[in-house]
Amino acid sequence: MTLSIYNTLSRSKEIFKPIVAGQVRMYVCGMTVYDFCHLGHARVMIVFDMVTRWLRASGYQVSYVRNITDIDDKIIKRALENKEPIAVLTQRFIDAMHEDAKILGLLPPDHEPRATQYIAQMQGMIGRLIDQQMAYQAEDGDVNYAVRQFPSYGKLSGKSIDELNAGERVAIGSGKRDPLDFVLWKSAKADEPSDTRWASPWGEGRPGWHIECSAMSCELLGQHFDIHGGGADLQFPHHENEIAQSEGALYGSTPVTNPFVNYWMHNGHIRVNQEKMSKSLGNFFLIRDVLQQFDPEVVRFFMLRAHYRSPINYSDSQLEEARTGLVRLYTAINTNEQHASKNAEPVAQWVKRFGDAMNDDFNTPEAIASLFDLASEINRASDANTKQELSQTLKHLADLIGLLQRSPNEFLQSGTPHTGMSPAQIEEQIAARHAAKLTKNFKEADAIRERLLNDGVVLEDKPSGTVWRRA
Repeated sequence: MTLSIYNTLSRSKEIFKPIVAGQVRMYVCGMTVYDFCHLGHARVMIVFDMVTRWLRASGYQVSYVRNITDIDDKIIKRALENKEPIAVLTQRFIDAMHEDAKILGLLPPDHEPRATQYIAQMQGMIGRLIDQQMAYQAEDGDVNYAVRQFPSYGKLSGKSIDELNAGERVAIGSGKRDPLDFVLWKSAKADEPSDTRWASPWGEGRPGWHIECSAMSCELLGQHFDIHGGGADLQFPHHENEIAQSEGALYGSTPVTNPFVNYWMHNGHIRVNQEKMSKSLGNFFLIRDVLQQFDPEVVRFFMLRAHYRSPINYSDSQLEEARTGLVRLYTAINTNEQHASKNAEPVAQWVKRFGDAMNDDFNTPEAIASLFDLASEINRASDANTKQELSQTLKHLADLIGLLQRSPNEFLQSGTPHTGMSPAQIEEQIAARHAAKLTKNFKEADAIRERLLNDGVVLEDKPSGTVWRRA
């Protein structure tokens, strides 16, 4: 089955046709680094990590760019509150973001440009927009994009300029000619620190948020690339503005047959009690706080068992369900791993079912359903060789989307910082139970099993000895 992707621009699934055969150039909007990453950020990172893995597994050479916004009003406000330089603040949270990403098992992007490293490119694009009469410098010193000069504005969000203008409540003031116009270059204020401003043809200042991604994506991937991704909340106005300023700088107001991006992908929100998770509502959860309670792979599995375009509701019970599902998959391969042959080919029928699901707009729920059915097939199989082949197939397919990355025992015996007994304590109890059984003190042996179960430890007696896992 050929890969198809839901394109927000056309509001339909389209057969994926790369601009250059065998190559994919993809840009994803990353984090504004003034605080720790929350689960909404984790979803973006996990979704496009999955997309990158599958594209590479499908034989594409992928160039994956995810930017970092390291100059922004929120960053400036936080730095002033902390009485520290911008660069110190942003580096601390960039380091924290990398720590979170590594713990979650994410592949690093091929390029991770920082906005402050691309000021010259942004100024070049703003200059071209002014030359194309798509932008103007206002009385207050800001350079604004003239939205009405771009007739196709609204094509990503599906709204006309008049419709958007009717809902606009922002006062024009002394700067904007039109309420819909947005800032490309912010004129520096007298009381702003020196590390928040750069020299420009329009006076000292800093870039607006939207221009960053246009400049960085075109610089690193070219003026026409395959995929642009991000969260659903970025569709408007951020991505709408990216299209307007990028295509405006490249082609002026003339409608184009080939847009600067072919496929726009947006992942759904995370909700808490059916409300969008956000800092403004105060209902967000930091990645590092969630990882105090749940294994990183459980968080990844929780994200991937929903379709990337669907909203998902966050709760501890949902993560517990995700852990139960992972336990089932790891348990299915646990018996056979030590006998596995590295040269065995994956079983074709399961590879096809999994691949068909992933090629249908990265349908991870259906792909994961096939993994569960494969786990059931492993458990039903009586022939050792069949079990081994199916087990290796399960491990191989899950690996393609970043699941089942560890040995079964490592996962099944893993805990969190709040887990009760340590592995050493559990082994001591298993040894004590074994000793009790040797002396035929079965009451004590049963009591030890019960105590371990109450502490979340499940024992399984096998011919080779007793093995354990966390419940």
